[in-house]
Amino acid sequence: MQVNLLDERHYAQTMRETVLPALDACRSQGWLTASAGSHTLRQNNAGKIHYVCFDAHAFDELHISGATARFRGAVVISHGITEFAEKFNEVAWYFLLSGYSVCIIEHRGHGQSARDVTDPNLVWIDDWNRYIEDMSHFCSQIAQEYADGLPLCLFGHSMGGGIGAAVLEQHPTIFDKAVLSSPMIAPRTGLPNWLATAFISSACAIGFSRRMAPGQLPFVAAVRAQDYANASVSRVNWFHALRMNDMRRHTSAPTYSWVREALKLSHSVLQPRMCERIETPLLLFQSGNDDYVLNPPQNRFVQQVRDGGCPAELIRIDNGRHELFGMPNPAMGPYIDRIISFFNDPIRL
Repeated sequence: MQVNLLDERHYAQTMRETVLPALDACRSQGWLTASAGSHTLRQNNAGKIHYVCFDAHAFDELHISGATARFRGAVVISHGITEFAEKFNEVAWYFLLSGYSVCIIEHRGHGQSARDVTDPNLVWIDDWNRYIEDMSHFCSQIAQEYADGLPLCLFGHSMGGGIGAAVLEQHPTIFDKAVLSSPMIAPRTGLPNWLATAFISSACAIGFSRRMAPGQLPFVAAVRAQDYANASVSRVNWFHALRMNDMRRHTSAPTYSWVREALKLSHSVLQPRMCERIETPLLLFQSGNDDYVLNPPQNRFVQQVRDGGCPAELIRIDNGRHELFGMPNPAMGPYIDRIISFFNDPIRL
């Protein structure tokens, strides 16, 4: 299926006048009780997890030009670090046009979900398993209802892709298809990750857990052009305007503890015995110019999933940047089309 992308020349206008009114007409939101924790997690870090959902049936009643008008199930969107639900409005639009309801979880420490640090710039987590428990609960309690007996698919980006990979391993029957876009199978830390693990863990042990991780910066009001090579200027400006409009979207940097837990998540996800547990056919998009996650562990992950007997395909976009959903239309079009074709076709892989 080929989706008509938004015209980058009139991107903001089309978002305001066409996309957002349609999304508002089929949008609902709510809060789930965050995981209180298993025996491995502290009980004092609960709170609420915010989510946003878009109903495909209500969307079809709007008779939007280009909509398939055929209900196909639901897609769960799992966002990256420092992101928020509204950043994925355009992606949600394309899924709705293709017949899928969309369910977006705002991971703890992001958007309107529970936070455990007072500095709005920072993301802190004490145990990465919280992300997995929150997301599996969200899928079973909320997203499955939107799928209404049809396939439930995953679209996970960056941190959200790493969380998604762990969910695929720990809860093999939740999703029917999975797309991991520049997933954090292993974070890029600037050091060999074995050395970063030792350094970060030591820093946490002496009280740096809630401090901003090395090399990170607080939120800035100006767009840093050097961070967005090969990106769509229209999309980057739109994303930044969304951040400017809400203090809860000023989240910009991980803490030492978050980096420690990201490295632990990576270690777990890459264990062959965990990869072998995956039963969900998956498609992994790799960015050739990725400043945030490492590519070789993605290759290893896909191969180990295949070795376990599950269909898995890696698509490398050589000139792609980390946020593949923020590329210019000539690159964005094939990316979106491939994702939707994968979701639509049960025998593609």
